[in-house]
Amino acid sequence: MATTTPTGVRGESQSETATTAPDGTTPMTPMTPMTHPQIMKALSGLMLGMFVAILSSTIVSNALPQIITELGGTQSSYTWVVTAALLSMTATTPLWGKLADLFSKKLLVQIALVIYVLGSVVAGLSQNTGTLIACRVVQGIGVGGLSALAQIVMAAMISPRERGRYSGYLGAVFAVATVGGPLLGGVITDTDWLGWRWCFYVGVPFAVIALLVLQRTLHLPVVRREVKVDWLGAFLISASVSLLLIWVTQAGDAYDWVSWQTWAMTGGALLLGILFVVAESRASDPIVPLRLFRNPTISLASAASLFVGVAMFSGTVFFSQFFQLARNESPTMSGVLTIPMIGGLFVSSTVSGQIITKTGKWKAWLVSGGVLLTAGIGLLGSLRHDTPYWHIAGFMALTGLGLGMMMQNLVLAAQNQVAPEDLGSASSVVTFFRSLGGAMGVSALGALMAHQVTGYVKDGLTALGPKAAALGHGGTAGGGIPDLDKLPVPFREVIETAYGHGVGDVFLYAAPTALVALVLVVFIKEVALKSHPAPEPATAASADTAAKA
Repeated sequence: MATTTPTGVRGESQSETATTAPDGTTPMTPMTPMTHPQIMKALSGLMLGMFVAILSSTIVSNALPQIITELGGTQSSYTWVVTAALLSMTATTPLWGKLADLFSKKLLVQIALVIYVLGSVVAGLSQNTGTLIACRVVQGIGVGGLSALAQIVMAAMISPRERGRYSGYLGAVFAVATVGGPLLGGVITDTDWLGWRWCFYVGVPFAVIALLVLQRTLHLPVVRREVKVDWLGAFLISASVSLLLIWVTQAGDAYDWVSWQTWAMTGGALLLGILFVVAESRASDPIVPLRLFRNPTISLASAASLFVGVAMFSGTVFFSQFFQLARNESPTMSGVLTIPMIGGLFVSSTVSGQIITKTGKWKAWLVSGGVLLTAGIGLLGSLRHDTPYWHIAGFMALTGLGLGMMMQNLVLAAQNQVAPEDLGSASSVVTFFRSLGGAMGVSALGALMAHQVTGYVKDGLTALGPKAAALGHGGTAGGGIPDLDKLPVPFREVIETAYGHGVGDVFLYAAPTALVALVLVVFIKEVALKSHPAPEPATAASADTAAKA
């Protein structure tokens, strides 16, 4: 049952209140439809916040090899800098959605921005990889809030009939930040008077501006409902995945793959996963509504999204290592050289979306995307340090085209199969599994790469002679990220060969996950997109439901 918030809640304007109907049960918001200029003004701060969120995820990719080298980290540290942010973002995204039903959405967006700023500032001051990883967890919590609340805020102030138009603007922000992030990160890292620490600082001014703009432009009704936040579910799934990721990153290094630690961690992760399912089946407002999985489309789209996440994040994370450590490129050039993949993603997502809007048919795009993604990742499995760039560019373009066709259309397929009141839950579930797949994939593939590179370095140094082999066992093959400029030419060639072959192995092992995603989407039953949008909410009660979406 909804309750009424008092007029003039701290941090809210007078227009951000809720009133109660004469019967005392149905809340009514005083909000009137907004004009296009008003919506664009209100969205300006939100789009700035989204820009900050996406930028933080992409800007460090090309700086990471230098960051980990300077901080004395290992391949495991490299992986965890990425995984920590993904994991905290994955675990907290649904929680932010629940909190939006209890508190002011505007205030929550601002809190998410503050959390992001604090995490970024301290991350830039990090003196070791442990501190950096902890700060990335904090950053991920803030980014999770910004990602979840963007769609919720849009649903709260824009009718379903008009929402697609403004989603395009957020899509443009996503594209700019995705393309510009790695390039900007590379330029900052290569600029002597800035350095990699500014990769964390550069988003702070945007976040502060977004805070100020949101305070002045975003005015939403606050309608509180009796919603129980599923803290137990959030804890159990976070603990289960974290335990699994810790096992994957440490196995083969701190302990053997077949050991009591392995059995304890995998068994514990499985037990926590089972407890999570039990908790969700009994929760009044679960973090992941299990009833949605009764719909085969939701189940298949979520599973496919899990495997697409592995392919998506493996490409963005490991390409920087390939270009910088296997081909000795600068961070800036690493960003430039990955443009074919980002370009393919941008073109295919835009073109497929426009054609799907006209035809109402989407399955052919999903299947085609799965074929292209599997082919692209599989071909990238042939990478070596001396592979011609035009080959690499073609393989990256195929991968990007496949990702662009699958990412947004998996969400679209799920949205088309649910009632309007389940729109938000269905969307967040598919996105949740994509982030989960990314976190698990980066962790597992990072551990694989560390193992493969170590073996290839030892083999290469052994081929150079006994003295070189002894040197390799003393540090070069010990898991650290090397500084190629400080190595003699013969040793540098060994390192470049090892990383070229190691990254190729990563993609080779990731290719089956893309194939699984393809098989799953083949079994999704196509239902033509609805030609009419969901009806406008006639009452504030239904408006509240839309706000959850």
